[in-house]
Amino acid sequence: MSTLECISPIDGSVFATRDTLSLAQARDAADRARMAQAVWAARPLQERIDLVMAGVAAVGAMNDEIVPELAHMMGRPIRYGGEFGGFNERASHMAKIAAEGLADIEVGEDASFKRYIKRVPHGVVFVVAPWNYPYMTAINTVAPALIAGNSVILKHATQTLLVGERMAQAFHAAGVPDDVFQNVFLDHDTTSALIAERAFDFVNFTGSVGGGRAMERAAAGTFTGIGTELGGKDPGYVMEDADLDAAVDTLIDGAMFNSGQCCCGIERIYVHESLYDAFVEKAVAVVQGYTLGNPLDPETTIGPMAHVRFAREVRDQIDEALAAGAVAHIETMAADDGAAYLTPQILTNVTHDMRVMRDESFGPVVGIMKVRDDAEAVALMNDSEFGLTASLWTADLDRAQRVGDQIETGTVFMNRADYLDPGLCWTGCKNTGRGGGLSLIGYHNLTRPKSYHLKKVTS
Repeated sequence: MSTLECISPIDGSVFATRDTLSLAQARDAADRARMAQAVWAARPLQERIDLVMAGVAAVGAMNDEIVPELAHMMGRPIRYGGEFGGFNERASHMAKIAAEGLADIEVGEDASFKRYIKRVPHGVVFVVAPWNYPYMTAINTVAPALIAGNSVILKHATQTLLVGERMAQAFHAAGVPDDVFQNVFLDHDTTSALIAERAFDFVNFTGSVGGGRAMERAAAGTFTGIGTELGGKDPGYVMEDADLDAAVDTLIDGAMFNSGQCCCGIERIYVHESLYDAFVEKAVAVVQGYTLGNPLDPETTIGPMAHVRFAREVRDQIDEALAAGAVAHIETMAADDGAAYLTPQILTNVTHDMRVMRDESFGPVVGIMKVRDDAEAVALMNDSEFGLTASLWTADLDRAQRVGDQIETGTVFMNRADYLDPGLCWTGCKNTGRGGGLSLIGYHNLTRPKSYHLKKVTS
């Protein structure tokens, strides 16, 4: 047993601590989840939907407490009001499409045969959720997994230690059985041991590439299904016919919101040479208007990064780029303390030889490059080990589709960025991971197909 500590980025103090479960206790939790799952799956679908949505509403009722709690844990300014809007939108959509997503696939019936494919729950689903959008990323899997008839064990990030507790409290108060949805505190060794022992039937992990590899190593040889959403280096491409003001506002917000700590945040921008100078000028003006400060202050528009070590990586990338010839456009802000509070930065004169244009930054920095045409932009966008989203800016729908078809990515946006539409599959390629959440495909990934070949007559 060990103790997990959430260090607040506001002032470096310990905000919360929790003891981890021993391996024996963790095995017991998994066993209880397995025992409870069959009874849960036997309940009518609408009953499961109603209980899950009641749990979602109960989380919403806690929002006034949750918003400052998130500021303390991971630094997001209270002025943005938390995550309940997206949390509720995603769960509501999955509830709405559940009957369709879980419906039998009818293959054919006649006097002799009835054939169909059922979607049946995996059993016990293990969700490992990240700290950057701790409620929205967790609900992506928790809601549809429960609705589909699985039991769920949630392990949340240490940086957002209290999120899983709040979700479990809300769902249990709404009537979801305690053993059907459990929040657990585990260390890495216990987590790996449970996966290796096949305690779970499906694992959904959102986090770093290294963490994803650790999950796959733990599951090696068990044939346990694993869905992963890992790193990103998402590009934006501004074509010559783009709405310049809209492109600047959306892409820079996509790069800087949540202190740049977004899995689908914009980390590199390519602008057609005819708009490049104007784009940079407007982008710099936007960022110069930010107020870096304590996230509990309503005037703060950009808070600290969630941990000093995250900010250190971003500073290192910026410093290396400057040493290699990049140009920084934002002067150090008064609240920048050299630790978690980090000045948001725009860099030009960057190249793909620099880590800031190649490695995931996951912080408030974006590099902007000039391009001649679509071919150059596509080559640069694809010059990455990651593939989550790409944001294309043009008035020409057909052109966006043509360019989008050439990009190695999970989602193509046109004239928007950094948004998760629950009607679409949230997925990636390359080192961003495998699998897909939300949409009808989300239900397919949280269930397994079971075929029925029923012969009615034998003579």
